[in-house]
Amino acid sequence: MKLFLVLLISYLLGSIPFGYLVGRKHKVDLCRHGSGNIGATNAFRILGPEVGLLVLLCDVAKGFLPVLIANNLFGPFYGVGAGFAVMAGHNWSVFLRFRGGKGVATGAGVLIALMPGVVLIAFVIWLLVVLFTGYVSLGSILASVAVPFIGLILHIPWEYYIFAVPAPIIIVIRHLPNIRRLQAGTENRIRFW
Repeated sequence: MKLFLVLLISYLLGSIPFGYLVGRKHKVDLCRHGSGNIGATNAFRILGPEVGLLVLLCDVAKGFLPVLIANNLFGPFYGVGAGFAVMAGHNWSVFLRFRGGKGVATGAGVLIALMPGVVLIAFVIWLLVVLFTGYVSLGSILASVAVPFIGLILHIPWEYYIFAVPAPIIIVIRHLPNIRRLQAGTENRIRFW
């Protein structure tokens, strides 16, 4: 019963579509503009950097808080379970008819709660890829795929691999349309200069 409640609460928290809600406050439905995604990157492109940063912080927080609480109160298996549930909520939100984001920011929040050293190195990889290529999607894919390998180097507890291995696979699958656009040369870029 305890595990069920942890998973349910985490899923519902993950399902809160902050990008959609913030967009509606600005009279924009992010599901119908840009990439159609409710994540921070689309919010950044459509509504500007301040709104994009707000969505990013909210999505990271909803991954971080339930996992931190579950992990500290009940142990690593509950933390990992909460991590999966919150990512599932973000990606397949009950409030958006089981549509949602791609799980990168929310997954980063989960990683911050479980293994902050790993997410720090993954963030550096993401940042370098985005700065050199302008492709946020490519940075997200490469950083997420690097997570289990970084975990090996940093000797994370074995329980965390239950999250660290499948979560990047989910993120890559959610990015398949981006991968196709990258192959076709039609993926959107962020230009810094």
